[in-house]
Amino acid sequence: MTGPTALNRARRATELAALADGQPVDVIVIGGGITGAGIALDAATRGLSVALVEKHDLAFGTSRWSSKLVHGGLRYLATGNIGIARRSAIERGILMTRNAPHLVKAMPQLVPLLPSMGRVSRVLVRTGFVAGDGLRRLAGTSASTLPRSRRVDARRTAELAPTVRTEGLDGGFLAYDGQLIDDARLVTAVARTAAQHGARILTRVSAGAADATSVRLTDQLTGDSFDASARVVINAAGVWAGDLDPALTLRPSRGTHLVFDAEAFGNPTAALTIPIPGELNRFVFAMPEQLGRVYLGLTDEDAPGPIPDVPQPTPGEIDFLLNTVNTALATGLTPADVRGAYAGLRPLIDTGEGHTADVSREHAVVESASGVISIIGGKLTEYRYMAQDVVDRALQLRGLGAPGCRTANLPLVGAPANPVATLRSQHALPSSLVARFGAEAPNVIARARCSHPTKPVADGIDVIRAEFEYAVTHEGALSADDILDRRTRIGLVAEDRDRAAEVAAEMIAEFGEVE
Repeated sequence: MTGPTALNRARRATELAALADGQPVDVIVIGGGITGAGIALDAATRGLSVALVEKHDLAFGTSRWSSKLVHGGLRYLATGNIGIARRSAIERGILMTRNAPHLVKAMPQLVPLLPSMGRVSRVLVRTGFVAGDGLRRLAGTSASTLPRSRRVDARRTAELAPTVRTEGLDGGFLAYDGQLIDDARLVTAVARTAAQHGARILTRVSAGAADATSVRLTDQLTGDSFDASARVVINAAGVWAGDLDPALTLRPSRGTHLVFDAEAFGNPTAALTIPIPGELNRFVFAMPEQLGRVYLGLTDEDAPGPIPDVPQPTPGEIDFLLNTVNTALATGLTPADVRGAYAGLRPLIDTGEGHTADVSREHAVVESASGVISIIGGKLTEYRYMAQDVVDRALQLRGLGAPGCRTANLPLVGAPANPVATLRSQHALPSSLVARFGAEAPNVIARARCSHPTKPVADGIDVIRAEFEYAVTHEGALSADDILDRRTRIGLVAEDRDRAAEVAAEMIAEFGEVE
């Protein structure tokens, strides 16, 4: 063990053995995405004993395929859903100022005013941004955290988005929203904070035959199965929730993003926000991201049929994203400029009709005939509120006593106010390391035992060897894929993944065994 927040193979073995020996817990959470991790944290901080089980890895499913945005709810305000818009703005403020100020920053969103954008569209966008300012104020988020929206001139527009079309450019509307350094890192931080408060975080453990007080668990590494007992079983499996309760009806919606080198967009400092032709309230975003990349997204398409472990973008979605962004660029992008692509499935509640873009992002808490309590629907920004809701409901349904929710003011691991001891490092801290680990960044280097800890894992990639080691010793990575595809996002570009794979395998071999 290397501290209360450290997730690794040794801790997993100890905690899984205790569960297999028949030690009951108050809550078993099935699913290691942002919702499941949030539930584990909420329950653990109320003093409940918790075990979270995940068939694959933390953030294996939808939680790693988002736009990396913490939305303030503007889109939902425009559709008249005031409740979810207000909640989203409140939760965004909590993340940015209390839970994870190290992982969520203000992202400028720039709508260029081009000749193709008519007067009505301009009025709607400007009105929407003003309404967004109102939501921010209503949520109690200061302008120092999220600056006010404003109009900028053509010169400033081109500075923020250097490849924007300048012919006829009449400036731009500039607004701000929350941006995650990475969604999978948020899941890991939430899970480790849950562990800090006593939760057992068990990846590579599948669940089946669940009822109100027990669930059949299988260790995917050994094949061993056993029955675990709990006072509450919560299904937070996202788009796979129906595998545990076939009575649940979900309507998965696929959202696709393309990955570019930032140079393809002139190294922008704002998210270029392009209205989708023929739509009043939908946009395509080209967002500056870590590792010198831009993510372009996103789509909203029906995805019927079996749920794949890793969804794939379709050629039509790729063409749609390129064609839309090219309406605002001086030089068009082609498929040859695309370095990678990813797609995720939104676990929408099936309302039976309409376009998936119009389906509500509300969540629901459902008790099945077997007694399993499931949470379905929802959105990443509201994960904390959703966790609070399902734990409150579970306690009520089971007549259990526990304190109220504590997570609204709880700093996650890496936030400056989290009481994890910070070590001194003799090395200078790369800014990219601080962006990904916050106040914990010195520990990543100071605790490293590998050779050349500050050396990049490959030329031109600003991830150091110590980060790969820390993924194994502290962040629960059990395979090279966990390191490349979820603890870091190097894997989004196949060529980069290949160049870093040897170091990832080295770290698993050296630090990944039970001591």
